[in-house]
Parts: sequence; structure tokens; C-alpha cells
Amino acid sequence: MDAWNSSPLEIAYIVFGWVSFASWGFSFYPQIILNFRTKSVVGLNFDFLVLNLTKHSSYLIYNATLYFSPVVQRQYHEKYGFDQMIPVAANDVAFSTHSVMLTTVAFYQVFIYERGTQKVARSSIAITAAVWVSAAVCAFVAWPNQSWLWLVSVFNAIQVTMTVIKYIPQVLLNCKRKSTEGWSTGYVFLDLLGGVTSYTQMVMQSIDQGSLVNFYGNLGKCLLSLVSIFYDLIFLFQRYVLYHSKKDEISSNSEMVHDESGAPLMKPFYRSQAENV
Repeated sequence: MDAWNSSPLEIAYIVFGWVSFASWGFSFYPQIILNFRTKSVVGLNFDFLVLNLTKHSSYLIYNATLYFSPVVQRQYHEKYGFDQMIPVAANDVAFSTHSVMLTTVAFYQVFIYERGTQKVARSSIAITAAVWVSAAVCAFVAWPNQSWLWLVSVFNAIQVTMTVIKYIPQVLLNCKRKSTEGWSTGYVFLDLLGGVTSYTQMVMQSIDQGSLVNFYGNLGKCLLSLVSIFYDLIFLFQRYVLYHSKKDEISSNSEMVHDESGAPLMKPFYRSQAENV
């Protein structure tokens, strides 16, 4: 049953897990702080926030249920073997809980800070509604046979799907504006570190158990790490290669960034402070 064969690997698993939690957890703060300092959420894509909240909510349901529910754990062992470890750690539950809270804070900032003319796209609203309606249907289907492991696996699949699509609006917004201003680089670096350490944590468990069950038994966590790494590399390429010179031009020649129509995109920090005096 859930036993480690190697103490060093167990310690490494715990360390990488909590480093992942710290990296992914603190990755939310640079964007929230940037919004607070500029009193603006322009440059932060609202579709990203909507999809991200659905993603983290579904991931919290999966992690908390598999970590705390003896019934779901028993069904997991019946499917993958009673000698296999539960692939969800305490840091996974902590991360999901923290993520839902911080994404909610970012949503609150959207309502109180300058946001320009940006709105949530109908496609994002439709996707979110379809996801939760589908989840409700799956819960109705799972109820008669008590197929709870299957149901939480559905939520895990939802979070992977949302992870794949949630970054796309932000990537496209950066391309449209030819700038990454307003999108926190601190978030990207911490998110990248979280993805790398989360995947490494799974590798530690796989080596100790001499099995790949934890990868396909918790495919969502594996794909979450890999997808996050992929998009973070895109953001870094946009920041330091594609739009690096554009960033310098904006910083040196303009007190306020405007889009092509002349609408303000970013209120400078010193002006925000003066208005609050």
C-alpha cells in the first residue's frame, strides 16, 4: 500500500512538490500586484481569467476528492492496483485551493480597475457554460453506479482541456498589441518553475515505484505540467524576442500606452498615485 521504497526519493518528492506549490502559488501575485500598482487590468486577457477559474475549480474538485475520499481512493486502487500510491499529494490540494482564491481576487480587480473596452468573449462564456453543464450530466450518469473515480477523472480531463485553451487568448492578445505590457513576466517565470518541479515530482514517484502508473493514473497533472511549460516558453519568446524592442519604445517615448484606436491601454504608476492623493 502507499509505501515508499527509498527515503531520499520520498524526501525529493516532498521537496519538489512544495517547490511546485510555492512557484505556482506565488505566480498569481506578480499579476495581481501589477494590476494594483497601475490600477489597470488592460493587457490581462479577461477570457484567460474566465477559463482559468473553471480550470482551477475543476482541478480542486479532482485533487480534494482523490486525496480525502476513502471511497474514491479504494476505486483507484481497484483499478490500478492496491500496491500503487495515490498520485495526488497535499501540495496539489493546497495549490488548487490557493489558485481558486487568487483567481477570484483577479476577477475582483477587473471590476474596480481601468479595463478599457475589453469584454469577455461570447465564446469563452459558451465554453464555460458547456463545461459545467457537461460536468452536471456526468454527475447524473455516475450517481446510479457510484462511479466516483470516473467522475473525478472527468474533472481532471476538464482541467487539462482548459489548461490547453486558457492561454490562447493571452497569446493572441499579445500578438494583436505587439506587446506584452500588462502581462506579468514574473507570472510566466514562476509558472514555468512550477511546471518543471511538478513534473519532476512525478518522476521521483515513478522511479521509486518502478512504474509509470502515476503518470497515466494522474494524466491530468502530467499534462498540466507539460502544457504550462509549452505556453510559458511562448510567452518568454514574445517578451524577449518578438516584442522586446516594442517594449523599450513604449517605455521611453510614452507616458501612456494606446492601442491603434487611441484608447488607453496602461495607466502609468505615478499618475495612478497622484490621482489617489
